[in-house]
Amino acid sequence: MATIIPLSEGSFTIGKDKIFHPFNHAEDDLQQRATGSLLVEVQPFCIVTERDVLLIDTGLGFSQQGELQIHRNLKANGIQPADVTKVLMSHLHKDHAGGVSYKDRLGNAHLAFPNATYFVQRREYDFAEATGYPSFITDEFEVFDRHPRVFWLHDDEGSIDNYIHYQVTGAHSPYHQVFWIETAEGLIFFGGDDAPQHKQMLSRFVAKYDHDGKKCMELRQQWWDKGSADGWTFLFYHDISHPYLKP
Repeated sequence: MATIIPLSEGSFTIGKDKIFHPFNHAEDDLQQRATGSLLVEVQPFCIVTERDVLLIDTGLGFSQQGELQIHRNLKANGIQPADVTKVLMSHLHKDHAGGVSYKDRLGNAHLAFPNATYFVQRREYDFAEATGYPSFITDEFEVFDRHPRVFWLHDDEGSIDNYIHYQVTGAHSPYHQVFWIETAEGLIFFGGDDAPQHKQMLSRFVAKYDHDGKKCMELRQQWWDKGSADGWTFLFYHDISHPYLKP
């Protein structure tokens, strides 16, 4: 039986400056934030299967007292960072890739999950390196280059260990990819920022911040219809109220 563990890093607003500003629901007023600011959760996922301890995306990479927040969140659920066996990266925007690595006191970079294999789309890495700030913080993932624990994905779709399927959509970003994970209870689907919130699955919404907003909208509708009929469990990285659900 697969166990899904949301690893919420909190709520944030993000506007044209592309900076994630913490948002306290009890104290803050969205109307007081910059015009056009979006309210989002930042929420990686751990999925424990019979075969793996999977981590899907790695959050903002914030630290407290020298410890990555994603490490603390895993430990709070009884999982040590060294227990993670696979890290699946949808894309490398800073709110998804911030926790892939950390630097020691000497400034040397290390993978944050030392026993895991990281599955990264090579074209996404090259694009991120060429594009840089503010969408990408390249210092955080340059450790990937030539690292033996990084498995580069080159194809538009394929499988990992015959039970994880990936597909490059090119919708939210040019080389964004999504994942389906086969479990005894059915498929778990992670749409990353192509399908970040439950409410977006239910409306014909075209976002200006997407590389191809129309394609995102069409894919969300296709996935929701297919997943609703086939009993998928959807994971929502940026949803305040619904980390995951089965329609």
